[in-house]
Amino acid sequence: MRSRNRLISFRYAFAGLAYILRTQRNMWIHIAIAAGVVALGLWLGLGRMEWAILALTMALVFVAEFANTIAETTIDLITPTYHPLAKTAKDVAAGAVLLAALAAVVIGLLILGPHLWDRITAVMR
Repeated sequence: MRSRNRLISFRYAFAGLAYILRTQRNMWIHIAIAAGVVALGLWLGLGRMEWAILALTMALVFVAEFANTIAETTIDLITPTYHPLAKTAKDVAAGAVLLAALAAVVIGLLILGPHLWDRITAVMR
């Protein structure tokens, strides 16, 4: 019975993933950027720690987008009409995604930048 409950829990989790992918355009943008970072990282031959930091950073952006969707859908359920506090909550949730994305850009530049610089300067020699 416990393994059946676990399978049901996974089914619900995958339904949540499917909902995000089906309804949130920004999630696709995050995925496309992450795929580009992964491709660039493979080309640059990043080390394990660099991959670990990038993976955590990408996960942070994805989780922030999930939390934003949770906030928006819950607020829409509770308050179908406009309310200034609902707007504030939605704006703060969107701000959290923006903060995570900006942090990801900085971390990406710190990790990928030196490797790219080495490649560029090697070609120019």
